[in-house]
Amino acid sequence: MSIGICSSLSRRLLAFCVRNLCISVSGHSTSPRSLRGWERIGLAAGSELKELELKMAMVSSTLTRVKAYALPLILFTGAMFFQLIVIPQSFPRSHYDVLGVRMYASVEEVEEAYEKLSSKWKSDTDSSNSFDFVKVRYAYELLTNPIWKRNYDIFEIEEQPHVIEEAKQRFAGKRFSDVQLPLLDDASVQGEDNFNAITAEDFQLILQSDKPSMVLIYSSGSVCCTQYDGTWKRIVSLLDGIANAAAIELREVQLAAYLADKRPTGRSFFRNGLPSVVAFPSGCKTVGCSIRFEGQLSVDAVTDWFATIVLRLPRILYYSKESLAQKFMAKISPHKVKVIFFSKTGERATPFIRLAALKYWDHASFAFLLWREEDSSFWWNAFEVESAPSIVFLKDPGVKPVVHHGPVNNSQFTDLMEQNKNQELPQLRAETSNELGCDARGYSRAGADTLSWYCVVLAGRLSPELNSMRATMRRVQEIISHDNEDSSVPATVASKRKRLTFTWLNGETQKKYCFFYLQSETSYETCGPRRDISDVPRLFIVRYTRNLTEENEPVRRKPKTMWDALNDQEYDRASQLVARYNGSNEIPQIIEWVSSIIRDGDSRDLPFFKTKTPELVPEDMDPIISRGVGSVLSKSTGLKHKIYGFVRGLHDRLGDPRIGPVLLLGALISFGSTWLRRSREKSPPSQSNQSNQSNEPTQPKSKEEIRKLRRRRERNEERPSSITDVEPKNAYQAPLSDSDSN
Repeated sequence: MSIGICSSLSRRLLAFCVRNLCISVSGHSTSPRSLRGWERIGLAAGSELKELELKMAMVSSTLTRVKAYALPLILFTGAMFFQLIVIPQSFPRSHYDVLGVRMYASVEEVEEAYEKLSSKWKSDTDSSNSFDFVKVRYAYELLTNPIWKRNYDIFEIEEQPHVIEEAKQRFAGKRFSDVQLPLLDDASVQGEDNFNAITAEDFQLILQSDKPSMVLIYSSGSVCCTQYDGTWKRIVSLLDGIANAAAIELREVQLAAYLADKRPTGRSFFRNGLPSVVAFPSGCKTVGCSIRFEGQLSVDAVTDWFATIVLRLPRILYYSKESLAQKFMAKISPHKVKVIFFSKTGERATPFIRLAALKYWDHASFAFLLWREEDSSFWWNAFEVESAPSIVFLKDPGVKPVVHHGPVNNSQFTDLMEQNKNQELPQLRAETSNELGCDARGYSRAGADTLSWYCVVLAGRLSPELNSMRATMRRVQEIISHDNEDSSVPATVASKRKRLTFTWLNGETQKKYCFFYLQSETSYETCGPRRDISDVPRLFIVRYTRNLTEENEPVRRKPKTMWDALNDQEYDRASQLVARYNGSNEIPQIIEWVSSIIRDGDSRDLPFFKTKTPELVPEDMDPIISRGVGSVLSKSTGLKHKIYGFVRGLHDRLGDPRIGPVLLLGALISFGSTWLRRSREKSPPSQSNQSNQSNEPTQPKSKEEIRKLRRRRERNEERPSSITDVEPKNAYQAPLSDSDSN
């Protein structure tokens, strides 16, 4: 199209120049001979222009032909590239080809071929062939070992492949007789199999379990697998009680092939060699949903991968001595116990610790610290930590830390968490009200048969005054709970029977709950946002009474109206009586006040009435679910992981030998279809088709064509019947000559 436009413009330009030249010449007196000369110049220029147009038309035709056959050429080039470059690199020479024997030849055939080659090597004195001898010797040792040969034939596993490169550098320029034999180390002489392999039947039982599973695939004759014996045992011990762990030896050929990677051709292989780790998340029963470990096999890497990707557990961060107070302790909710781990090696948290962080997230927060000997005096003064590994439990302000020295396993750490998950004086929250028995819905720690129970609540805003009063109440609780068993003090008796609970309330966060129980003019000093510099913690006790008469009544029928339903849900099941403490902060006086309230409440028959207690506000949303698990998976299941998986799959498919023939077939089909289409466009239509097309009326396809057709019809209707009656546009009246006029 561009060539046609250029030729049209060149013709117009040439005609314009010739016309102007003729006009300029005609304006001067010239002879007829000069005019004929200018005409010859114009004719020569026109012929040259026609030749130029012909050449440009040929170039345009060639470009059109190349453009039409571009797709077949691209497909053909791709097919040749795959067949000549990609496929040979994807299928290098096998060790059978090195020895010159058929694929999957027997051990006897391999030995015979090696003997022939070795006799030739002995007669050859050329010292530059030592590397070729190394390759032949490696193939011989690999294919004469029954276990290594099985692994190579079925799963393409090469034993100690680094030996070839090391020998190439070590024996470069030396004679083949200088090569130290054997090249490969035999793992069978290093010890027995300690992986405790399972069978296919055992594997089916493991998949039926609800727990996630981790499977190690190994070969008993592999030196690389033998080196990871201790690593695997350590991993199994860390997963005890959390997940199933099993090992599968390659002699279970069908099971190993089921768990192996698959090439596009269907052949099984292990991408990263052996040993290989495969995990089955909870609920996964097939290999399609399994997850394969692709990193360096170590205790820290495997356990972190399993806890993060498979178990979806939150990570526990490491802090320095300088950042511990600012970034960890200052940001933790006041009701949580702070659990600090001191590590000497810097390993990440084990799976059972991370599982505990998720299980006890409502009670505790976790942090790791790297132990340094130069900081030992600082940690001794701060937490009384002597060495690492150790665990520190920080509870209420002013309470001595609980320190455990030495390593722990899953069961030991679970026991430690159960003993230290709560503060000495627990906080009354929405999540703990039922557990503490400070709930008007009718639950008591003493059991469902208990008629009345008591809850002593210390309310106040977070402040030094509240911390001081919390220390006082911890001392009161300790004295009452550790009093003599024969003591007749009502508070001691109620505490031993679990009818008395001590707790504290955040008056700023739970302001509605706090105002409900402290209805006085000075409640603003304790409840709600801080309005003054000083804060006044206040103590009150709640007596809960269960109405056994209503609980023993038969189940009511469905409410007849909406108001009946609202009335049934409006009030609490237990009656409440509140008494506020107005005395001093002396411990004996507080104990006497609590005992008098209990004595009076148990001896008097107080009336039962219902009320509606405000709900406790949740103070701590799920920080681990929102921040931990959501963020730790970004690296493994995010865009980077998906791109890596796509590139890996593309690389596997590039070695498919079917790609080259498919591209060649596509090139042939595309070439044939293009040639057939172009040949049909060049061939003239037949006479019958032309006559049929001429007889058929043309149908306009657009509004513009309809408009042009109407204009053409109007002009035809105005035209006269005889065209000779119309004067041509260039006609003029010729003047009569003088002879005619006479």
